[in-house]
Amino acid sequence: MSTSWHTLPTEMQLQVVGNLDVADARTFSAVDQRTYAACVPVLFRDVKLNSHSDLERFLENVPRAYCRHIEMLDVGTEGEARVHADALISLLLASPRLAQLVLRLNGSLDSSVISSFGFLANLRHLTIRNCAEEVILPLSERLVVSIAASVPDLRYLSLDRISRSTFHAPELVGKYPFVPLVRGDENIPDHPVLGSELALPSLLSIPSLRQLTIRDTHLGDPRWATAPVSCPLEMLDLGSCAHEPEASNRLHIEAIMAAVGPSLSSFSLATALSPNTTKPTATPLPRLRQLHISPFFPVDEITDTMAALQGSPIEALSMQCFADDVADACGALERFLSHRVAKGPAFYEKLARIDVSVAASDGEVDEEDREKATKRLQDFCKDLRLKSRVANLKPKPRMGDRSRSNSCAF
Repeated sequence: MSTSWHTLPTEMQLQVVGNLDVADARTFSAVDQRTYAACVPVLFRDVKLNSHSDLERFLENVPRAYCRHIEMLDVGTEGEARVHADALISLLLASPRLAQLVLRLNGSLDSSVISSFGFLANLRHLTIRNCAEEVILPLSERLVVSIAASVPDLRYLSLDRISRSTFHAPELVGKYPFVPLVRGDENIPDHPVLGSELALPSLLSIPSLRQLTIRDTHLGDPRWATAPVSCPLEMLDLGSCAHEPEASNRLHIEAIMAAVGPSLSSFSLATALSPNTTKPTATPLPRLRQLHISPFFPVDEITDTMAALQGSPIEALSMQCFADDVADACGALERFLSHRVAKGPAFYEKLARIDVSVAASDGEVDEEDREKATKRLQDFCKDLRLKSRVANLKPKPRMGDRSRSNSCAF
């Protein structure tokens, strides 16, 4: 069999191996050295390194030539006080095919890493997450914005727990609600296009950007309302800031929504919108087709929020809630649908689907009440000729703190 395999042209061998999953490719690679060489592109297509030590060992033991096959890279620095950028720079520069990158950081990176992102011509998806407590180890908005703006053709950007800089937000220093801030990041060099304007709203100046997710991050920069918008965003997912009251989070999200709304087709909400966000005749999100409501959304305000978005051509509404909130969530959706019937056929005339799914939960729930509520909602949807789906409602252990405001991806 080995002889027959080796009589195949190299191109055909690569095509065969390319259809294997990683586990099968790893097993197959043990046949002999030539087979291992054919399996290298699959074995190194998706790389996950959980610590800076793993990153250093990878660079020490893996031939540099293998890095050119990396398309997806997930690097974590948990447990490290502050990762030195040299190792990450070496790996990024050796990975020209990199298309998706996840950085799970433990605080900041040295700004020398920024320039390496300019060489990642194939990078489309970038996720940057601060896994540390931002009060102790913050991750500067200036660093993150400069990195994102340096990627030649970035399409999707996801940011989690990014800290505001005193350079851009001096008005927050020592003031309630005492949002964690970064000091001393003025030495981050000016960006060739953005200059020193490296506040979060400058992300809207990235012309290639199509999807933007920001969670657990202060969104109160007034420049969101005035920053030039060069990107036709299609999807926006905004989570609330745990350090801000609900009313402030609402105003901040509404300001961003107003800035990028004309191009959005998908939107995820973690906070309610003001009923007076728009006049009934206005269309705040004229292209919106999909609306997602996160578990942290106050369910009693669904009807008012939907009224604020009534000018949008929403076709699908999805809602995620905690297991102990299912009955309330289904009841709130019922009230919205009743309001829709009362308003007449022109009110959300394009709505065709409502889905409910359940986030992780560890609270005690009344199974009978949940089943009644979900059946009532599904029957109501059926009567209105709406498609609907309610996910498996068995509660799961909740990971993390429910008090932390955040949104959930679609």
